[in-house]
Amino acid sequence: MTTFALIGAGPGLGLATARRFGTAGHTVALIARDTDKLDGLTAALAGDGIEARGFTADVLDIDSLDTALYAAAAALGPIEILQYSPVPRADFMKPILDTSADDLDAPLAFSVKGPVTAVNAVLPGMRELGRGTLLFVNGSSAVRPNPNVAGTSIAFAAESAYARMLHDTLAPQNIHAAQLIIPGAIRPDAEHSSPDALAQRLYDIHHNRDTFRHYAEPLPDRTT
Repeated sequence: MTTFALIGAGPGLGLATARRFGTAGHTVALIARDTDKLDGLTAALAGDGIEARGFTADVLDIDSLDTALYAAAAALGPIEILQYSPVPRADFMKPILDTSADDLDAPLAFSVKGPVTAVNAVLPGMRELGRGTLLFVNGSSAVRPNPNVAGTSIAFAAESAYARMLHDTLAPQNIHAAQLIIPGAIRPDAEHSSPDALAQRLYDIHHNRDTFRHYAEPLPDRTT
């Protein structure tokens, strides 16, 4: 049995994705900052018969993230699938002309140093397995920069470049890196962007192992 590790575990998309991979037979490692939230999520998954454990870490603290991923693999089994989808903080989303160089430190740590740390932690195990999947989840500003949310636009673009390089470099090793862009809000009543629909889409990306970039739904037309 191999492990699905979710960085940025929460009650919406995170729980739905953990449930989808868990019902497919994977153990589930939930990684987030809030221990109480992790306890609630693991209890919900246990109610569905899914083996899951929570590991506390902050993606802005790369030592804690590294430690959590190694602990997850030791406790639950090798990590075959990694999903990186923490929710950016509100203060990352200043307008471009109000954004200083210092304002970019945290977004870039969140969207670049965090993913690099996570990938470097799980790659040795994936290579031993002979397979693996790296899933990156981003909003539309990753592909269409938005001057109203400059920090995430810049940081998501950097994360996209990193993930794309992983896709090209790791494919010969049977490790698939892919990105899912979610253009709008995640809503329970949305046809393509509900938690359950997105969880199934992420599972399909893992299973089909084809292209790098996927869209939950088309980007809205630009206004003129």
